[in-house]
Amino acid sequence: METKEIAGVLKAPAPHMVGDGFRVHNFFPGGYKINMSPFFLMDYGSRIEFSARKEPRGVGVHPHRGFETVTIAYHGAIAHHDSSGNSGKIYPGDVQWMTAASGILHKEYHEQNYSLQGGPFQMVQLWVNLPAKFKMSKPKYQAVKQADMANFVLPENGGKIEIIAGNYQSIKGNASTFTHIELYNARLNKGGKAGFSFPANYNTGFMIIEGSVKINGKETTTANNFVHFKNEGTEISIEALENSIVLILSGEPINEPIAQYGPFLMNTEKEISEAISDYNQGKFGYLEE
Repeated sequence: METKEIAGVLKAPAPHMVGDGFRVHNFFPGGYKINMSPFFLMDYGSRIEFSARKEPRGVGVHPHRGFETVTIAYHGAIAHHDSSGNSGKIYPGDVQWMTAASGILHKEYHEQNYSLQGGPFQMVQLWVNLPAKFKMSKPKYQAVKQADMANFVLPENGGKIEIIAGNYQSIKGNASTFTHIELYNARLNKGGKAGFSFPANYNTGFMIIEGSVKINGKETTTANNFVHFKNEGTEISIEALENSIVLILSGEPINEPIAQYGPFLMNTEKEISEAISDYNQGKFGYLEE
């Protein structure tokens, strides 16, 4: 078996605010021009302390079409509502998987009790592209609570691999996906080791959330860095040098043209124009601010 070598260790780009509640580092497509399809975007919210506040911070009503948003909470709590009538709250360890597809309105903000108390906040949001044949499918929502998450316990008290989507050691993740996606949280104790095997053509990256790790027995990297792998070889090994959390992303690329405008991710400029027109005509439904 051939090792999947590291293409680069990417430092967190300068942060920016999304609304007044999410301070994020956009690793791609803005910060680095890397191909991570089917993952189109990754906003990493490094750990920050928010002061207590009565009125929750967040992002007001905005549209989405053509993709899915996947929000993974590590510290803090997030509430959301959409125009399909879905709403939910996610707490540390939980995942919110929203399929916008044909189009919805959405808002997300700090959960009320967290907002009143303040405290540490850390999260990741991914935009997962959809193939053309699924872009106009019906919106849906998957709540993946940590308590219900499939996981594989590593030997020798090494920690565990939480399987959000995909398959690890024959254990299947809870979330259903439109393309082949592997998405895990590796929660490693100091000295814990794990191995991963992904097809050579899958786009693969590791977001180091906490701690420090050694990858493939040679490269050491620490929290807030993103490790991007080459599209060759299949095997990756990881060892935790201290208690660590690593978000594992790997997926089969969607080899289709991309047209993007703000919160719309389609295949052609014509489809972008249609999305804007449909939004302006109120076809995405209604959601109160």
